[in-house]
Amino acid sequence: MTYKEKGTSLVLATAFISGLAIFINKFGIKGVDPYFYTFAKNIIAGALLLSILLLAKHWQYLKNLDKADKYRLLLISIIGGAIPFLLFFKGLTMTTALKAGFIHKTLFIYVGVLAAVFLKEKINKSMMFGFISLLAGSILFLKITPQALNLGDLFIFIAVLFWATEIAISKKTLQQVSGTMVATARMLGGSIFILLFLLLTGRAVLFTSIDWTMLLWMAIGGVLLTAYTITFYNGLSKIKASTATAILTLGMVITGLLSALFLDKTLSAQEIWGAVLIVLGVVFVSKVVRRFFKSFFIKKVSLDASS
Repeated sequence: MTYKEKGTSLVLATAFISGLAIFINKFGIKGVDPYFYTFAKNIIAGALLLSILLLAKHWQYLKNLDKADKYRLLLISIIGGAIPFLLFFKGLTMTTALKAGFIHKTLFIYVGVLAAVFLKEKINKSMMFGFISLLAGSILFLKITPQALNLGDLFIFIAVLFWATEIAISKKTLQQVSGTMVATARMLGGSIFILLFLLLTGRAVLFTSIDWTMLLWMAIGGVLLTAYTITFYNGLSKIKASTATAILTLGMVITGLLSALFLDKTLSAQEIWGAVLIVLGVVFVSKVVRRFFKSFFIKKVSLDASS
């Protein structure tokens, strides 16, 4: 497996984990303050990532980093692991989940622009076709129709811009720092800032209301978030930032399939066409995925011909 194939495989795993996590979090977040739930699963993920770093003895490399990388890690924790989470959940209380989901799924567009300008990533024709296919697929899959925008939508849009900026900074940082270390800084450092927010907004009392059921859901969310961040940032270190975030769009298709399988939700023709366009978009964006599909169909044709 080549370097890029490893990166693509890791980010594809991230997309599957993302789809599963969104499906699971629908149950875990019921009746729980969203800010507190975010803090709980983020701090669990941060603690697990820190444990992995310590066991792998990667933490010792932190002292050898230059000041620029240390400042980048601090910035990643604030603009990736703290502020956008708070903005996103605040916006979610003021708008619909449908609009919030669509705005979030346009992340690959802003990352693509930032990557082209600041990381000098080239956007070729194939990638442009992929981006258009992903956008059209997302609109169909989420059944987006023209709607008036409100303040909540603005909060979510700003959160997505923060995440896009963080991914661009992370891509630069990953030249010298391991993906696991970047993920740890994002989740553990971000959790500290979210904790300060909880204390300053009078939510400290929520710590006394935790029961075993809540703790179980938070632990599941934390484990999934650990898997998400460790696969994504290690994958991001090996492939383009624009490619990585485009592949993540597959997550919504995974969530839809899980809902169809376990919640008896029927996918409409529009959603199916949307899913097809999203898959095609990922194929266009990633040379590795495109190569896999090409070799798969060639093998299938060969087997059919021989039989």
